[in-house]
Amino acid sequence: MDTNSTALRFLIVDDDETFSRVLSRAIKRRGYETAIAGSAEQALTMLETFRPDLATLDLKMDGASGITLIPQLKTVNPDIRILILTGYASISTAVEAIKLGATDYLAKPADTDQILAKLKGAAPDPDVEIADKPMSVGRLEWEHIQKVLTEHEGNISATARALGMHRRTLQRKLQKRPVREEH
Repeated sequence: MDTNSTALRFLIVDDDETFSRVLSRAIKRRGYETAIAGSAEQALTMLETFRPDLATLDLKMDGASGITLIPQLKTVNPDIRILILTGYASISTAVEAIKLGATDYLAKPADTDQILAKLKGAAPDPDVEIADKPMSVGRLEWEHIQKVLTEHEGNISATARALGMHRRTLQRKLQKRPVREEH
């Protein structure tokens, strides 16, 4: 696919209106045609008339997660390149997104150059830095919760039961940002 063509269509699915507008403007300046959807549900409706070549999907939005759109986007355009953007990065969601057909996964905040580099298929880096120390207990807990949540298809009540914790406790933990690892 020629990602330098001005005819490429770029779909942005994110409930952060400011981020979406800024990204859309930057992408348009680079010659792409853009469309913005504020939810997964709105994006599904747009797919009836807008057939994207590239897409960014926010993982965590009100309503359905952006990850749920991957199969529909691949049906509309099997060659689409999809980037999952999230402020709630976890190993299990990254793996699930890639299994479903996403091209890549990027933690927010991310700028336009980073987004386009991922979508254009920047070569994987075999020299990626490997952490000197294992994950913190807080980060391990976050990763485990995300894994169990994915196994239960996002169902909070089922996840809370599987983890042996109260549903409200789990909801509070999920509202927090993931623990950042120091490098």
